[in-house]
Amino acid sequence: MRRIALTLALLAVAGCGQAERPYAPREAAEPATPQKAATPGQSSPAQAERPADEKLPTGTQTVDVAEGLRLRVEWPADSHPALKPMVDQYVGTREAVAEGQRIYKRDLEIDAAVQASEWVESFVDEGWTMRGVARLYNLRVVARMGRGAQVSACVDESGIRMVSSRTGKAVSPQPGWLRTPYPQSVGVRRGDDGVWRIRSYVTARERCTR
Repeated sequence: MRRIALTLALLAVAGCGQAERPYAPREAAEPATPQKAATPGQSSPAQAERPADEKLPTGTQTVDVAEGLRLRVEWPADSHPALKPMVDQYVGTREAVAEGQRIYKRDLEIDAAVQASEWVESFVDEGWTMRGVARLYNLRVVARMGRGAQVSACVDESGIRMVSSRTGKAVSPQPGWLRTPYPQSVGVRRGDDGVWRIRSYVTARERCTR
């Protein structure tokens, strides 16, 4: 438990006096600037850059992450493709924990891959896995700069329980950061291949409510 506590301390989200949270907030390598509003009769930059064939869900989507582990994603009505890496990394890192993997780097650039892999590995070393239902909501693009963007969301893991990967029994005591919804923010960039990838985990300071 000491290993995970140390990792979570290093990977804490600094937000409004909340308890320490998983994932390391380091400022994005290229700070983003707010997106300019479109003038009447023009499409916004987000609309102009959105691939014509890009289809993202709307409303609530339930994802089976692993055995006994699900995620409910509340997509906005008009989802931008930059939101997809946020959802994918949540599903991917939790799937990696469930499968006992030590490395997670899918669609992550180097800094983000190091942070995510350290987080995943800490659970493997402790012998923990996850069960239950998590919720990802208030997904939004909060800032833009060129091909980059900052994406934020709220995570509610109050329906998640940590269990021993060996015995399947609940860990006692449960981590405190499961109790209260917390913010997560990432810096993303669209590559020449059109794929949006996470560059880094960014400090998130907003308050999340259920």
